[in-house]
Amino acid sequence: MSGIVGSKLNIRGSGVVGKLGTDGQALTSSGVGVAAAYEDIAAGISWQAVETGSTMTAVAGNGYWVNTTSNACTITLPSSASAGDTIIFGDYARTWGTNGIVIDSNGLNYQGDDDTFDVEYGTDGLVLGITYMDATQGWVPTFDEAVADVPIAGNDNGIFGFGTTGSFTAITNLVNSSGVVGTDVTGVGTAREAVGACEYGDDKGIFGFGNTGSKVGMTNLVSNTGVVGTDVSAVGTARQHLAACSYGDDKGIFGFGNTGSVTAVTNLVSNSGVIATDTTGVGSARAYLAACEYGEDKGIFGYGNVSGAVSMSNLVSNTGVVGTDVTGVGTARSHLTACSYGQDKGIFGYGNPSASYISLTNLVSNSGVVATDTTGVGTGRDELASTQYGKDKAIFAYGNTGSKVSMSNLVSNAGVVATDVDGVGTARQDLGACSYS
Repeated sequence: MSGIVGSKLNIRGSGVVGKLGTDGQALTSSGVGVAAAYEDIAAGISWQAVETGSTMTAVAGNGYWVNTTSNACTITLPSSASAGDTIIFGDYARTWGTNGIVIDSNGLNYQGDDDTFDVEYGTDGLVLGITYMDATQGWVPTFDEAVADVPIAGNDNGIFGFGTTGSFTAITNLVNSSGVVGTDVTGVGTAREAVGACEYGDDKGIFGFGNTGSKVGMTNLVSNTGVVGTDVSAVGTARQHLAACSYGDDKGIFGFGNTGSVTAVTNLVSNSGVIATDTTGVGSARAYLAACEYGEDKGIFGYGNVSGAVSMSNLVSNTGVVGTDVTGVGTARSHLTACSYGQDKGIFGYGNPSASYISLTNLVSNSGVVATDTTGVGTGRDELASTQYGKDKAIFAYGNTGSKVSMSNLVSNAGVVATDVDGVGTARQDLGACSYS
């Protein structure tokens, strides 16, 4: 044993992160199944209310979630025990690496050592089971395993692309995992404006359709390193001022837009980035709308212009089926943008209600419900774009305030929009954006 300081011994839990075997059971680093071990020692355990204090006294037969967010916790074990007595402790908030637990064996041995030793555990996510063996060994850990934190779903990086600077462009700007917009990257593909963009295949993106002086249906794939591919021949009706979002975890959908007149047709994107032929539109035909993902695997189209600005929305199922019109909530407007945030929610922002620029936003819940207006933060503008970044955050950028701008506004994972950040890259409007990883 190591770490002796004076008369105290510091023992930290091994914290082996479990791997999954072919049967779904967790494995230790030696390959021994630990799920069954946990099941065995947890049988008959009575779980108690979450412990938050700096001290507690444990009782045999109980399980304790110990929350050390605010302080470390010293746990006193029973002063007497019988063979087979078992207690379980778990890291409630994954904070034991910062504020650990200290076990006082209260006169009994712990793993063969007498009570002159304090035992410390300091691994985030640890679950510890101890069982009393006999007077010689005392309390012995029978389960000591760090449960791996569930990774946050979503892409780390984003990309803004295409648009007009006064003339059509294909330049792009990457967004890193901290929400910093990069300098201009020379464009690949035909310069154009009024494109749509969305994610596909979990970690890639696609720009599609738009206006090169005439309406087009071409697409450009974005790799999981942010590299834009060359033009891919069009599938589906050429159009501009459409919207796009992801659905079903790894697929996308382009929808609505202007073909010369407003339309509601949609085109699904497979998880390999292949655009499908037209699907007959559902809902009111319109253009200048926005779309985003919500609920992790569904989407929503919202707002836009029919013969004037509207606030209706259309939900997209996790199989890519577009729903009928839902009566709008919030200020009717067009030329806005939308993206997901917080892993399972969305946000519509900015736009133009009628020859004016606004910065208000409307949050979308994880069940697809659009909230009432939130007073805008940042400069009102239209014809901007937005994308997810950092897995669960978002960024609005570029647009038109009466002149083209490159400013951006970050969105927290709680949907709070920050003040203007000075622009990076060429000021432009009518562009698209999506995330990649």
